[in-house]
Amino acid sequence: MKIEEYLSSLPRSIMNGDDVELSDDTLREIFRFAEMTKDDIFYHLGCGNSNSIAIASQEFRVERSIGIDNNEEKISQGKKLLAEKHITNGSLRYQDIIDADISDASVILFWFSDEKTIEKMISKFQSLRPGCKIITIWGPLTGCMPNKVDFPYILNVTPFKKAESLREQMLVIFDTDCIDFSVAWEYADRYSKAISSRNFENDRFLTILQTLVIWINAKNLGIACGEDIPEPVKSYIGILKTFFNIEVEHLLDH
Repeated sequence: MKIEEYLSSLPRSIMNGDDVELSDDTLREIFRFAEMTKDDIFYHLGCGNSNSIAIASQEFRVERSIGIDNNEEKISQGKKLLAEKHITNGSLRYQDIIDADISDASVILFWFSDEKTIEKMISKFQSLRPGCKIITIWGPLTGCMPNKVDFPYILNVTPFKKAESLREQMLVIFDTDCIDFSVAWEYADRYSKAISSRNFENDRFLTILQTLVIWINAKNLGIACGEDIPEPVKSYIGILKTFFNIEVEHLLDH
């Protein structure tokens, strides 16, 4: 099957990130990357288990931390956690992020893959006060040049800088003149570790998929190193097809 068919066969909750909880160490890395301080008002859109709210409040001592999620059960569990930890500067809202008032935010963690959600939220972000930091994982906000990158963490700051092309975005994100297999693998591996499932086989499979996605996108945009398909890329394309019945070669522009 083509990779698009494979991805569409996965549970929707996996594809939109609902079932992926970032580890505490990853959250700390993200907060250090964003240089959060006691003066910040932090929002986590799609906060899940609320650990991010507890860490932002207790360890980074932000002025306020607010988590928003449309999963009522997770919000209920999160409120119990905050109460147990006696956190008074953190709160949770059971709400759709598109309807949420985030006008006082200075730092926002936003990790969504649904294009319609991203499009609506970008419009919302553009109305925020200058200097508001929006942290994403894996990719920048659509059509925007990142202000800071420590892959897979990407920071956009309001007002946004417009990207002239996806090619321009990728070169800034990967901080290189061209992308070869080793660069693609390194960055895919960083992503896998950041969202680690603690299952080595699953993480390895994710790294292979993301490596191929990065390299193929680079090839199609004319920023892959060299004209030929690298042998490791050929090997992994073959492995996916032979052992997993997943075909990705059609994604290449010929």
